[in-house]
Amino acid sequence: MLTSFHSRAQAEFHPAPSIEPPEETKLAVSPSLPKDAGCVGTFVGTGEGVKGAGVDAAFLKAAGFEGKAGQTLVVPQKDGPPLVVVGVGGKAGLDAGRLRDAAAAFARAVGQQTRLALQLPELGSVPVELAAQALTEGVLLARYRYRPYKRQSEQEPPLESLTLVAGQEDTDAVEQGMVRGGIHARATAFARDLANAPATLLTAARMAEVAEGLAKRCGLEVEVFDGEALARLGCGGLLGVNAGSAEPPRMIKLTYTPGGSKGEAVQPVGRVSLVGKGIMFDSGGLGLKPNDLVHATMKGDMSGAGAILAAMTALKSLGCRTAVTAYLMCTDNMPSGTAMKLGDVLTVRGGKTVEVINTDAEGRLVMSDALVLSTEQSPRPDAIVDIATLTGACQRALGLLSAGVLGNDQALVEQVKDSGERTGDTVWQLPLDRRLRPELESEVADLKNVGGENAGAITAGLFLEEFVGGLPWAHIDMAGTARAERDNAWRSKGATGYGTRLLIDFLMGFKPTRETRH
Repeated sequence: MLTSFHSRAQAEFHPAPSIEPPEETKLAVSPSLPKDAGCVGTFVGTGEGVKGAGVDAAFLKAAGFEGKAGQTLVVPQKDGPPLVVVGVGGKAGLDAGRLRDAAAAFARAVGQQTRLALQLPELGSVPVELAAQALTEGVLLARYRYRPYKRQSEQEPPLESLTLVAGQEDTDAVEQGMVRGGIHARATAFARDLANAPATLLTAARMAEVAEGLAKRCGLEVEVFDGEALARLGCGGLLGVNAGSAEPPRMIKLTYTPGGSKGEAVQPVGRVSLVGKGIMFDSGGLGLKPNDLVHATMKGDMSGAGAILAAMTALKSLGCRTAVTAYLMCTDNMPSGTAMKLGDVLTVRGGKTVEVINTDAEGRLVMSDALVLSTEQSPRPDAIVDIATLTGACQRALGLLSAGVLGNDQALVEQVKDSGERTGDTVWQLPLDRRLRPELESEVADLKNVGGENAGAITAGLFLEEFVGGLPWAHIDMAGTARAERDNAWRSKGATGYGTRLLIDFLMGFKPTRETRH
């Protein structure tokens, strides 16, 4: 149970749920329909019927079903569970993303069913293993709901089991893809839980406790740095942002070292440092945000740190061969008599000074300390990747479905983009236009924390680049993708868990882009 409250009375009247990766749904592969299935889903392209089920194209057309992507129709069956026909559009160009979306449409059409079966469709050029992974992710992510504070009578029943029906010749490949999809989906659901949790309950200190509780079973080493330790490290960015909060800050350092089947150390294929923005609640500080619905979503301003923590929990299970060190920079950004003021100068780890022109541009301040610490690691990382709900400018430019990515190493950026395409956590590259760097010049410090009123996502990236020491680096601005205002395919309303599966995929396939001196 959580106990980090501003008062004991609040704890007594509002007991909080534990924060753990969700219970696993039973996953299975079968050559025939399971007898206990509540319903079975099957995929249909435009103008097609369902073979062997007495549901031809004419019947579907009469029922108003055209096979368009995302369309569903429930057809009662005389002998067996209801059949749910799911449209995938034209079969040409069918890929894992469309399969993931179609599986999500199936799961949403039968939200009261607890035992689902899904027939593997004709896949064309999609590998069987990848298809099974995408279908599993689509179903499990679409059925996600954050309901710890809802009465049981108001909750949709949890999904108990999912069976993929496939030919025996494909069983091994389907099982492998299904297991991987289950791990990805569970990690993403955990990231969603973290970002959906009320900020008064999931404080920086509590985030550290969650990480410590998960570390051993997930094959991670964890170090937690409190305010005094951060002061000794010279982490003036994180401490400056924390100055107005009643809750103490935490830097959470997670380390994953690849191991063999018997737990022995193995030579990693590369080394990556991850940096996550963990602003547990962002009021804007003395530059207070407007009192509107956006302010109410600021409990999710730690979504970058949440995605990293969730991704790290999956690496051991997947046998990741990349060595990973992660820094989660956690604090509130609050207004008070002790809060940092406009015009204050902070000294970041490594000695650079920053003039604070906007207290609501705090994410880059806390991350700058961790970026410098990443460059000081021994051995040095082959790449640094940071992820943050950083700028409204990026959200306005790209909308709610793609994050922005910038970086100083194109080969690294391409790896991030490829992982985004494979997982559906898509990114769009923005230019790291160094002609805008003069906008960060300060009269009293080494640089300001914001540039001009235009190109805010780019100048934020230029600010962060100041602290990476020339190492290969990519920055993911997920401001627009962290939250969904409505159910959309596999993105359930609320926190999306964006970045979790992207990071897992990236780390699993990471290749160093150039030699770094270890």
